[in-house]
Amino acid sequence: MYQHHNWQGELLDYPVSKVVCVGSNYAKHIKEMGGVAPQEPVLFIKPATSLCDLRQPLALAQGLGDVHHEVELAILIGATLKQATPDHVRQAIAGYGVALDLTLRDCQTALKKAGQPWEKAKGFDNACPVSGFIPRAEFQGDPQNTSLSLTVNGEVRQHGSTADMIHPVLPLIAYMSRFFTLHPGDIVLTGTPEGVGPLYSGDELIVSVNDNEVVTRVL
Repeated sequence: MYQHHNWQGELLDYPVSKVVCVGSNYAKHIKEMGGVAPQEPVLFIKPATSLCDLRQPLALAQGLGDVHHEVELAILIGATLKQATPDHVRQAIAGYGVALDLTLRDCQTALKKAGQPWEKAKGFDNACPVSGFIPRAEFQGDPQNTSLSLTVNGEVRQHGSTADMIHPVLPLIAYMSRFFTLHPGDIVLTGTPEGVGPLYSGDELIVSVNDNEVVTRVL
C-alpha cells in the first residue's frame, strides 16, 4: 500500500488522499495533442488508489489500450488550503517530487470526443507513480524554473522546464483551492511538457526532477 516518503525513502507522517491535477499546462504539449490552450486551468482528480511508489516496478493497466507517460512536478501539501492566496500556498507546500501521470490514451481520446469526463483515463489503479518528496526548505533552485525529464530505454522522451508552465505553481494551487479544499497529504500534479508516448512491458525508465533521479522499470 502506498505511503508518502521523503527522497531517501523514510516515511512521512501525512495521510494519503487525493491527487489534484491540471491538464494542458504546457503550450508544446497542447500542440502535440492537437488542442487549444484553455482560458482557465483544466482540473481533474486522481483518487488515492491511483498512487504507487515510483521506485517500485510499474504495473500497467491491461486490456485498456495504450498507457502513456506524462512526467510532472509533484507537490506535497502540508497544510489545509481553502480559498487560498499564492502566499498561503507558498507556506503550505511540504515538499517537491516527480510523478508520472499515466494516461489511458485511447480511452481519453474517446471520452474527449464524447464530451465526457476523463476520470477513467486518468484515475485508474496505479495511474500515479510518485517519487519521494524533497522538503521545501531543502529543494535546490526555484520550483518555477525546474527541469523535468523522462528517459525510456536510454532515449530522452520528455525534457522540459516548469518555467514553461501556462499557469505557474502558486496561483495554480490557489485556483485549485477555490474548488477543492486541499488537506495535508494531498498531492498536486502540475502538467506535463511535450514528448508523451506509450510505455511497454520491459521498458527501463529514468525519471528526474533537476538532478534528482529515480530509476524504475515496467513489469
